[in-house]
Amino acid sequence: MKKPLVPSSAVAVLIAAVALTPTRSAELDTAKLRSEAKLMFGVIPDRMPGAENDTPERVALGKKLYFDKRLSANETQSCNSCHLVDDHLAGVDNEVTSDGAFKKQGDRNAPTVLNAGFHLAQFWDGRAADLKEQAKGPVLNPVEMAMPNEAEVLKRLQADPDYPRLFSAAFPNAAEKITYDNTAEAIAAFERTLKTHDRFDDWQKGNDRALSEKELKGLRLFLDVGCTTCHVGPVIGGKSFQKMGLVNPYENTTDAGRFKVTNDEDDKFKFKVPTLRNVALTWPYFHDGRMPRLNEAVKKMGHLQLGKELTAGEEDLLIAFLNTLTDKTRRAKAE
Repeated sequence: MKKPLVPSSAVAVLIAAVALTPTRSAELDTAKLRSEAKLMFGVIPDRMPGAENDTPERVALGKKLYFDKRLSANETQSCNSCHLVDDHLAGVDNEVTSDGAFKKQGDRNAPTVLNAGFHLAQFWDGRAADLKEQAKGPVLNPVEMAMPNEAEVLKRLQADPDYPRLFSAAFPNAAEKITYDNTAEAIAAFERTLKTHDRFDDWQKGNDRALSEKELKGLRLFLDVGCTTCHVGPVIGGKSFQKMGLVNPYENTTDAGRFKVTNDEDDKFKFKVPTLRNVALTWPYFHDGRMPRLNEAVKKMGHLQLGKELTAGEEDLLIAFLNTLTDKTRRAKAE
């Protein structure tokens, strides 16, 4: 009788290993995963709330205003200075906090303007209800664009050779064309065009080849580990205010967050949950910009919000999924 080419003990081990190795279908039910993802997130809608009233003329005016440095006191800052969207950038300046018109530093990180109109409110503390209200704030903020008053803003706009015509085209039925309210409405109209489209949207719509197996495992982990306690909805965030340090306290206790707006003790250290769309491009992270790299932010969030110490392998999977949320046409600012 011939001896087996492989010892019987090794064969047994090999058979057991094969039996214990899950197939892709057993390991990852893609149809179930897609169903869960669409229920929890959904794809980014075609239009932002309020866009039904926008016209090409209003958007064109808003774009000109968005890039106009004359909306700052010393004509050094525009909306785009802190929320860069030209040259395919991701709506941020990638600074911890941003310089204002006179080099004064803001106290919070500038969030991305991409998809911002899908959020429940604007600013980290939600003090502005919508894009229009938000657009009015930085222009008159003494730390940011530092214009002294609305009248000075309108004086500059009226002196421009193009703005009277552009405002008339954008607001043909308004009794007064160049107003501060119309200025903000036009900027908001332009910002409502800043929606993104990524591979995760493609996968949710049925393109099985849009995501790799590793990225799908990252999505599975994202759903299972508890990230969706806060990060839900089409832009995977922006739908609620949550305490920074839900399970374990955050080290920075100088910024009371939404409490400054509501004066409600329950709102202490609560901030608007940021969108995770384009998160790979929008470093540094958190309201104070303290986390320079995505892997550090993921690890910190696991500790602070979930009370979990994520392994290096788990971090790797989560980051793989987060990278699928990058718009196909956007890029990060060079370091």
